[in-house]
Amino acid sequence: MNRAFVITGGPGGGKTTLLDALAQQGVRVAPEAARRIIRTRLGQGLPPRPEPAAFAREILASDMEQYRVAQAHDGVTFFDRGVPDALYMLDQACAITREEVAALVRRFPYNNTVFLLPPWEDIYGTDAERDQSFEQAVEVFQGMSRWYTQWGYRTVEVPRVSVANRIAFIQKITGPDSTRAGFAGVDL
Repeated sequence: MNRAFVITGGPGGGKTTLLDALAQQGVRVAPEAARRIIRTRLGQGLPPRPEPAAFAREILASDMEQYRVAQAHDGVTFFDRGVPDALYMLDQACAITREEVAALVRRFPYNNTVFLLPPWEDIYGTDAERDQSFEQAVEVFQGMSRWYTQWGYRTVEVPRVSVANRIAFIQKITGPDSTRAGFAGVDL
């Protein structure tokens, strides 16, 4: 079983909070590259994002490296977005061919189940790293859902419930085998 799980969706769905809670429980997580890149750029006095294709390429390089690192470990890893997210950005910028996307999707496979967190208006907010409107967040969420489905993944929408209930929902879907392999010794 592929133990690399993607948690994705639009901004403002609670992905980072959920992944932080998983990490606090001892589960391996791979953080989102975009926020790190934006923080670094802001710290250098640069605009938050370079042009879209360059931003997507930087995210892709980081996501591919995180994937490689995770593959060196046993157990489950949850990714705050995956390689296909960066490929979607490149596709939207008309900066990659479908053949290139297909090759990278094959080269960096994740578990067939991808968890989608919908934007949640009650918790949505903007900051220096998230400047999209709620409507843009909904568009990204819908795009991610279509994109992952197009590349053969089964998307599962995580309900808008407490973090503990989201973890329980994900654990139920990942099943007892992944629980033993990746949540071993973790009280969820």
